[in-house]
Amino acid sequence: MTERICVARIGAAHGVRGEVKLWSFTEDPAAVASYGPLETQDGARQFEIEALRPAKDHFVARIAGVSDRDAAEQLTNVELYIPRTRLPQIEEADTFYHADLIGLRAVTPDGEDIGTVAAVHNFGASDVIEIKRPVGDPLLMPFTDATVPEIDIDARRIVVVPPVEIE
Repeated sequence: MTERICVARIGAAHGVRGEVKLWSFTEDPAAVASYGPLETQDGARQFEIEALRPAKDHFVARIAGVSDRDAAEQLTNVELYIPRTRLPQIEEADTFYHADLIGLRAVTPDGEDIGTVAAVHNFGASDVIEIKRPVGDPLLMPFTDATVPEIDIDARRIVVVPPVEIE
C-alpha cells in the first residue's frame, strides 16, 4: 500500500493576495484542511491551509507563507500529500481508498489477466475504474458491484466482468 496519499492539488492563483484554487480529493472535500500539514510527494515542502472557502467546482485556499500572486503562481499544479497514517480507518466492508486499488491485477471471473488498475475516476455520475491493458487502449468501466464483483486487497487483485468481449 502507498505510504503517502494525494489528498489535493493546487491550481492557478486566485486574485492578487496569494490565494490559490484548490481541488480536494477527500471524501468530505472540506476535510482536506483538517489533515494537518500537507506535503509534496517527496516530503521536501510542507503547506498549511490557513483558510478555505468553496467556489464553483473547487475551493479557494490561503496557504501559510503565500502572500502574493507571484508566490501563488509558483504553486500551480503542486499535488499535496499526507502520510497514510493520518487517514481515518475504514470501518465499512467493501469500502476502499482509491490509492489501495491502483496497481491491483484485474482478472476475469475465469482468471484471465486483463491488466492493472491504473486509476479510479469520478466524472460526476459515479466512479469509473480504468484498467491499463498490456496492449491497446485502457479499459474504462463503471465501478459497480456488477462489473467489479470481487476486490481482494491482500491478493492484490480484482475480478472484473467486462460489459463486452475484450479484444
